[in-house]
Amino acid sequence: MSGSMDGRAEDDGRVYQTTGDQHITEHHHHYAGSGPAPGGGPDSVRRPAVGRTPLALRDRGEVLARLREGLAPGRGARTYVLHGMGGCGKTAVAQAFFDIATTEYGRVGLWVNAADRAALRAGMLAAAADRGALDGELLAAHQGHRPAADLVWHYLDRSAVPWLLVLDNADDPAILRDGGWLRGSTRGTVLVTTRRAAARWWPGAELQHIGVLPREDAARVLCDLAPHSGTMAQAAEVADRLGRLPLALTLAGGFLAHQVIDPWTMDHYGGRLEGDGAVGLIDRGADVLSAEDPRHLVGRTWQLTLDSFEARGLPEAVALLRLLARLAPEPLPLSVLNRQDIGAVLPLTRADAALTALLDHSLTQLVDLDGLRCAHSHGVLLDSVAAATPPADLAVLHATAVRLLDAAVPSVPDAGPYDPRLRLLAPHCLVLLRRTTEPAGTEDALRVATRLAVALHRTGDYLSAWETAGAAAGLAARTLGEEHRLVLAARARTGRSLFRLGRYEEAERLLRRVRDTQLRLLGADDPDALDSGQGLQLVLGNNGRREEAVTLLRSVVAGRQAVLGARHPATLRSRVSLLAMLSAAEIAAEADAEGEDVGDNALLAVPQVCTLHLGPDHAVTLSARHNHARAQFVLGRYRAADDEVRQVVEDYRRVLGPDYPAVLAARQLHAQTRAALGYVDTGIELMAEVVVGRERSLGPAHHFTVVSRGLLEELRSGRWRPPSPPE
Repeated sequence: MSGSMDGRAEDDGRVYQTTGDQHITEHHHHYAGSGPAPGGGPDSVRRPAVGRTPLALRDRGEVLARLREGLAPGRGARTYVLHGMGGCGKTAVAQAFFDIATTEYGRVGLWVNAADRAALRAGMLAAAADRGALDGELLAAHQGHRPAADLVWHYLDRSAVPWLLVLDNADDPAILRDGGWLRGSTRGTVLVTTRRAAARWWPGAELQHIGVLPREDAARVLCDLAPHSGTMAQAAEVADRLGRLPLALTLAGGFLAHQVIDPWTMDHYGGRLEGDGAVGLIDRGADVLSAEDPRHLVGRTWQLTLDSFEARGLPEAVALLRLLARLAPEPLPLSVLNRQDIGAVLPLTRADAALTALLDHSLTQLVDLDGLRCAHSHGVLLDSVAAATPPADLAVLHATAVRLLDAAVPSVPDAGPYDPRLRLLAPHCLVLLRRTTEPAGTEDALRVATRLAVALHRTGDYLSAWETAGAAAGLAARTLGEEHRLVLAARARTGRSLFRLGRYEEAERLLRRVRDTQLRLLGADDPDALDSGQGLQLVLGNNGRREEAVTLLRSVVAGRQAVLGARHPATLRSRVSLLAMLSAAEIAAEADAEGEDVGDNALLAVPQVCTLHLGPDHAVTLSARHNHARAQFVLGRYRAADDEVRQVVEDYRRVLGPDYPAVLAARQLHAQTRAALGYVDTGIELMAEVVVGRERSLGPAHHFTVVSRGLLEELRSGRWRPPSPPE
C-alpha cells in the first residue's frame, strides 16, 4: 500500500490503517440508555447539579435542624427522604443541607441525579471514583463484569472522610431498589429527594414531607427576587394566587425581576393570573432561569409523572388527575369519587388504585376534616393539568364531574343540622362553572350549584349559601346571560340568603329585580316567579311592611295552589308563612269565615294537613306547628301555645339539631308564653339564652338579635305585656 493515510471516522466509528500486517480484536458492550460507558458520567459529583440557587431558603429551618442531627458524630448510618409534590422545593432543601454538610461539618459532598437508571449508574460510579475506585474496577463495573452498586458502596464504606450522598429526583424508587443502590453506611449520610411518598419505598429511612410555604415566607420569596415590584402585602396576594408553591414563586419572581422596558407590578401580575393563561404566564419566568429542564417549568414538571403512569400501564391515574383538574384546589370528599358515575372516565373498580398512585407520587394528598376524608390537590398543579388536557376529553370530563357533584348534593334539600360536607362541595361547583363556556354544560353545572346553595341555606349556613349562589350566577351569566331562567333562579337564592344574613335592603332590591324580570319573561304563575315572591314577602314582613307582605303572600299561596296543587310542599310552606304573618284579628277573622270547616283549607288546620301529607318530622310540618303556636299566643291562648311550643323546641332539636336557627326562634316564643303565664323569671332566663345564641350565630347587629335583645330588656324592666286577644 502506498500513498497518504486518509481514512476518516465519524461518531463512534474507527478506521485502522497500516502498511504492514496487524491483528485487531475488539469487544463491544452496549448498555441501553447510556452513551460510551467510561465517558458517560456527570461532569462533577462534588457540586449540586441544580438550576438557580435560591437567594434565601425560606421556612425550612425545622427541616434543616432535623437533618443536621444526622451529621453529628456517632449518629451512625442515617438515610433521610425528602418527599413532596413537584415544585415544592425538595432539591433546594437538599442543596442547602449539602452546603451545610460540606462547609460547616467538613463532609465530602456527593451529588447524584437519580432521575433515571443511566444517570443514577453513571453518577454513583463517579462517586466511587471520587472515593478511590481504580480505573480498572470502574471499567469492569461499566462493562458488567462486576456489580456496580457493590463497588460503589465498597468505597463509600471505606472512605477516609465522612460524606453526604444526595440522590436527587429519585421519583422511581424501583431503580434504587432493583439495583441495590440505596444503602446505609456508618461513614456517611444519605439524603433522597422524591415525589414518591409511600413509606414502603423507603424502609428504615426517616421521611420528611416538604410542602408549600407559609404565607409570609412565600411573600418574602417574591420580594427577595423582585424587591422593587411591590410591597409585602401585594406579594402575599400574588403568593396566594400561586398556591405558595416555591417553583411558581421562583418563576414569578424571576419574571418580575427581568421586566426592563415595561416593568410589571405585583398587582398587575396577580391580576393576570386570574385568566386561563396563568400557567403560561408563570413559566415565562423560566426564560431567564432554565429553558431546558422540564422540572423547572410548572407547565411540564408534572407531565413527567403522567408520562410514567402511561408507561407503567396506569392510564387510570392520568384520567383521575384530569378529572380532579376540572374541580377546585380544595379538599374533595372521597365519597364524591366513589360512585358509578365516574365510569365514563375510569372504571370505578380502578378508582382506588388510581388515587393510590396519585397519593404515592405526591400529586394529591389525603386530609381529614373532622372525620371526613378528602383528597386535596395543589391549584397550580391542577391548572397545569387542565391546560394540557386534550380538548377531545373535556366534554366527558366535565359531564362526569357534574354528575358526581350532582349525586353528592341532596336531590330535594331539606332543613337539617349543619353538614360540613356541603360546604366542601361549593368551591368545586364554582370552579366547574369557571372552566366551561359551553351553554349546555354551564346549565348543568349551574343547576347543581343552585341546588347546593338551597341545601346550604336549609342547614342554616346562610353565608355559604349566599356566596355559592351569587358566585354561581355571576359565572354562569357570562355564558347564559343575566336573563336566563337558571341565572335568575340562582340570583333569587342569593336574595333569600341575604335576608337571613340581615341585609334586608340588598335582599329586597335583588328579589324585586329578579321577580320583575321573571314576571316579564315567564309570567305570574311560573314556579320560579312564585318562589321569588315567597322570598320577597319574608323581607317585606320583617322590614316593617307587613300589609304589602301579606298581599304578596296571599297571591303566592293562590298561585302555588293553582300551579303545584294544594298539598305540594311549596304550597304548604306558603300557607304556613301566613300563620306567622297575620295579626290576631286577621287570624280570628279567617277562623270565623271558615266556621266549622276543619278540612285542608282551614288556616289553623295547616299543621294537621302537613303532618298527614309530609310527615310529622318534615321541616314544613315543624314550622307549621311553630307558627300555629304563635297564632295561639296572639289569640290569647297562652296555655295551649306554651304546651305546643315546648314540644316544638324539643322536636326542632331532635330533627334539626340544637344549633339550628329555628330553635332560637321557638325558644323566644317559649320565653313569651312562660312570661304570659306568670313565670316571668323563667321567661327572662330563656330570653337571655336566646340573645347569647343569636349574638354568637348572627352577630350583635342582626335584626333578629336586636329584636331579641329589646324583648329581653322589656321583660327585665317589667314593661313587657302579652298580646291582648282579639275582641
